[in-house]
Amino acid sequence: MSVQPVHHHPPQPRVPRTPDGIAAALQGGRRMEFYRELGQAPIDQAEQVLNRWWCEAEMDTDPEQDRIIAAARNGTLPTATMADVLRLRRDRGGDLPGE
Repeated sequence: MSVQPVHHHPPQPRVPRTPDGIAAALQGGRRMEFYRELGQAPIDQAEQVLNRWWCEAEMDTDPEQDRIIAAARNGTLPTATMADVLRLRRDRGGDLPGE
């Protein structure tokens, strides 16, 4: 019997990281707000706009959205410090900004 390494690949995001993917995941007025903000953003800020709205679209399409919102409102949503997040990311071999 031989042992083969197991390579874990992160799950694909629900929302493609493209302007069209983000827009498709947003509904009605939010889609127009996204396009308006992206269209008015200076070139050097467009990536920030896309990243913010991608996060919004990911949350909008999360099947656990109602549970997460309820837990946040009830004060029962698990939280972590930034130090914990960075430590976990480093332990998992992830790159950290500035390193």
